[in-house]
Amino acid sequence: MTPPHPVAAFFDLDRTLLTVNSGSTWVRSELRAGRIGAWHALEGALYLLAYKFFALDMERLFNRALVTVRGLDEETLRRRTREWFGREVVPRVAPGGLRQVAEHRQQGHQLVLLTSSSLYESEAAVEHFGFDGLLCTRYQVIDGRLTGQVVTPICFGPGKVLYAERHAAEHGIDLARSFFYTDSFTDLPMLERVGHPVAVHPDPRLRRIARRRGWPVVDWR
Repeated sequence: MTPPHPVAAFFDLDRTLLTVNSGSTWVRSELRAGRIGAWHALEGALYLLAYKFFALDMERLFNRALVTVRGLDEETLRRRTREWFGREVVPRVAPGGLRQVAEHRQQGHQLVLLTSSSLYESEAAVEHFGFDGLLCTRYQVIDGRLTGQVVTPICFGPGKVLYAERHAAEHGIDLARSFFYTDSFTDLPMLERVGHPVAVHPDPRLRRIARRRGWPVVDWR
């Protein structure tokens, strides 16, 4: 008899494992540090609002945002991100998320972060939560410096499904038995791909869909 494939628990980050959108937290931090101006901060806020309503070309959004780090040494960004994550993000971790991660760990499920956040924030999150793997958005780096361009496809919307399917094929994961936790309607393709979709303090559109389809709706705050 063929043994069943391993089960994975995929977790979104912003407003799922965290109680906030970390992008807005990062923008405020960079503004206070003087590394971006008020216009870039305002532009970032508008982009985050548009993101909420799935109203922008996300590749274009990322490339516009990365103008502020073009030419920066990658290790400098990694260090800044790790320091910021410990200082401003860890206090905003959702308590229920920690409990759910622990439950999946006890069941022997593979724990995977699946997020549109950057590699540098994702690395810090994986370390904090003790995850087994990460699937995230990556920035183009040449000779150790950021080019200001994002690596495509980005880990967003249908892109999350692409990355999850590749990961499942490499690790023998059965997506039909796996879990995905997210707050966002933009993650609907991935929610439909797994056997156990869960809406975590969902946005209004996802809440309506979850109720209509009988998906669990939880609050980890």
